[in-house]
Amino acid sequence: MAKQVKGKCRYCGKEYGKAYIIRHLASCKERERRLEKETGKRKCGYFELLIYGKYNHDYWMVIEINETATLEYVDKFLRDIWLECCGHLSDFEINGVSYERYPDPDPFWGREVQSMDCKLKSVFQEGMSVRYRYDFGSTTELVIEVRGYRIGYERKENLLILSRNNPKTFVCGECGKRTAVYIAPELVYDGNPFLCRECSEQEEYEEEFLLNVCNSPRMGVCGYNGSEVYPEKFVPDTDSKEA
Repeated sequence: MAKQVKGKCRYCGKEYGKAYIIRHLASCKERERRLEKETGKRKCGYFELLIYGKYNHDYWMVIEINETATLEYVDKFLRDIWLECCGHLSDFEINGVSYERYPDPDPFWGREVQSMDCKLKSVFQEGMSVRYRYDFGSTTELVIEVRGYRIGYERKENLLILSRNNPKTFVCGECGKRTAVYIAPELVYDGNPFLCRECSEQEEYEEEFLLNVCNSPRMGVCGYNGSEVYPEKFVPDTDSKEA
């Protein structure tokens, strides 16, 4: 059995794999303590979402998001943290309906298309699984599982990351010793495409064609070079100076 890539709980800092993190979050004592201390003027619903690469489950995260946020908001978050490289199109598929930023119904195929500008509470239900695609050419597909729903005090933040997989490390395919920092897309199907800094300086590798090793299911695809918004490593509250 392949070794699971673990991630830290936002509240207690303990590490769990994707298969167990949802159960842990439901019983985490530190999370319970923090939620009990929350106050506010009004309450709202929160969805708990498990999101992972459809073809590479090593990249995953759990988020909690306000039910009044829109699919367009989720789309922007996914682009910011995992996907954005060249402004490609994207869509969600929910119960056979495609939700897009710029909906263009296709009567030839007879598919129903609606706008992403709709609130999650109108389309999400606990227990459902949603397909998400970014870039209809070199496509990155994600699975979004609606794993929980709760009522709580409304926060200023629409979205909280509850856990995210730790960054994976790769050994350089050239020297077989050092940690890789680049990936050569042209070598993806020919062997080990990963390169350390030293080996990447060899003449046969042109720097402008190398992409960064990054914590994303889109690593090595198109021109993706990592997030410009979120750090590669998720820092739980227990490791933060602000905790």
